[in-house]
Amino acid sequence: MLNVEAAAIYVVPIALVVWWYLRAHARHSAHSAATRDELVAAGLTEPPSLHPVIDNLRCIGSGGCAKACPEGALGIVNGKAELVNPVACIGHGACAAACPMSAIELVFGTERRGMEIPRVNPDFQTNVPGLFIAGELGGMGLIRKASQQGAQAIGSIVSTTKERKSAAAEFDVVIIGAGPAGLGAALAASAAKLKYVVLEQEDTLGGSILHYPRAKIAMTAPIKLPLVGTVRFTEVSKEKLLDFWNSVVVEHRLNVRYGERMNGVRRAGDCFEVVTPGATCRAATVLLAIGRRGTPRKLGVEGEDLPKVVYRLIEPEQYRDQHVLVIGGGDSAVEAALALAEVPTTRVTLSYRGDAFSRIKPKNRARLEQQVAGGGLDVMLTSKVKNLTEEHAVLTTATGDKVMTNHAAIVCAGGDLPTGLLRELGVTVESHYGKSANRADGRRGAQA
Repeated sequence: MLNVEAAAIYVVPIALVVWWYLRAHARHSAHSAATRDELVAAGLTEPPSLHPVIDNLRCIGSGGCAKACPEGALGIVNGKAELVNPVACIGHGACAAACPMSAIELVFGTERRGMEIPRVNPDFQTNVPGLFIAGELGGMGLIRKASQQGAQAIGSIVSTTKERKSAAAEFDVVIIGAGPAGLGAALAASAAKLKYVVLEQEDTLGGSILHYPRAKIAMTAPIKLPLVGTVRFTEVSKEKLLDFWNSVVVEHRLNVRYGERMNGVRRAGDCFEVVTPGATCRAATVLLAIGRRGTPRKLGVEGEDLPKVVYRLIEPEQYRDQHVLVIGGGDSAVEAALALAEVPTTRVTLSYRGDAFSRIKPKNRARLEQQVAGGGLDVMLTSKVKNLTEEHAVLTTATGDKVMTNHAAIVCAGGDLPTGLLRELGVTVESHYGKSANRADGRRGAQA
């Protein structure tokens, strides 16, 4: 009897722990399955870029990948990891690094939708001599890897500098884009004492990191950079990472020109000409370190060049007490409008040319309906911006033009992908349908 009672002292607590674990596991599985089914019903099943594919034979359902994913893109369903929210995935690869069984592979595209990626040699040079690509445009969206690629590409450029010396070129290399790849390249170019310049179309650095939500965990592993050395990040938010890059630019006096949008690249004898609205830079080589989001799509209306017009929302608080117009019909536009509506005394109008929001997530739709019902947000469907002035916006609607007070306009109309530019330059672009991010040449790894 004593042995039975003694055993019960140990067995009962263990049984309770197991019961609690199984119950929590079941709840999580049910929630993940519900999220997946909700998005499938809405037709939101295609990830936008680099994304994980799980090997179910290797997966043990530990949940480490789901915990490592701050976007909530991964979940555990019936004991196996699953990409339950594909549209939320941004491809940073933290899930692959967290998997104890190496059951996650990062891939480009899906069987249904291909992803266009330029063909790049192991030295990061395209089939066009002197034109190099590193980072997200070449298919590597992981911050640490992109930074390393930028530096490695400069190493290849250094080895070919003597071959490509041009009396007409003012720069050894023009680096286009001040994201992780571009800044890694700038550090390497500075260390190698190359004549270089970084051209960034935005008024700040960061590249695709700027599009991450606030407090997003943007990098989860150490990074080794020229001049800087090894920076041991374990978990770093978007804001801290941007602060780090800004301090690097200042400390090492990197030659970055902000607000310089690249309008074109063309051959000019033995060098390249990089054309911006303010100048034409002649360079022996060009490194494209731009993202896959491309150049923000413009409205093409009078007044769009006013300072009040921007193409992304960074900090909603800055629009307090203002009348803000958000233009677009996708999740980015709806999420921007919702974030602004949460700021007290900010008046928000969401304008969309369609007659319904057919491409947004169910949760965003529910939040939008709630805000509209509560009077915190105005929605104008079948409307288009006609023109903008300092204090007003004129919208064309089904019932005629409407003039409204307006202090700021945020355009969320997508972007023009740079594949057209690449093809104009003669760069070979390939479509990938679920192709692995790991390449035989070893340049692209899948670790975050």
